Amino acid sequence: MPLVRIDIVKGVRSPEQVKKLADVVQRVLLDHFNAPPGDRYQIITQHEDYELICEDTDLGLTRSRELVVIQIFQQGRTEEQKKATYKYLFENLSRYCGMSGDDLIITCLENTQADWSFGTGEAQFLTGRL
Repeated sequence: MPLVRIDIVKGVRSPEQVKKLADVVQRVLLDHFNAPPGDRYQIITQHEDYELICEDTDLGLTRSRELVVIQIFQQGRTEEQKKATYKYLFENLSRYCGMSGDDLIITCLENTQADWSFGTGEAQFLTGRL
């Protein structure tokens, strides 16, 4: 059950466009990242222009105000699953949200079962509830 943070520039997208972006991310995680069907954990944060700074790293990328930074907190995915997820996020966000590949940054952050509590102060993975 990945937790996803999506960071975007404030005022660039309508509420409907933000929801569409989040829905596309969820669909890709279900289809290519082995996310459980009933789980959806997304945090969407909108920043002022000066609060989201991602400059080129000599890759020849041209960033715009439509920049999207996606962080996926997860455990146990293979390199192949991650690579496929990056590819399908790019393809689907381009197709359904009109995004440029230059405006998409994705990172996966590994953690363990001990790093999660879904409420009541309990580590549900460790207690066997999940």
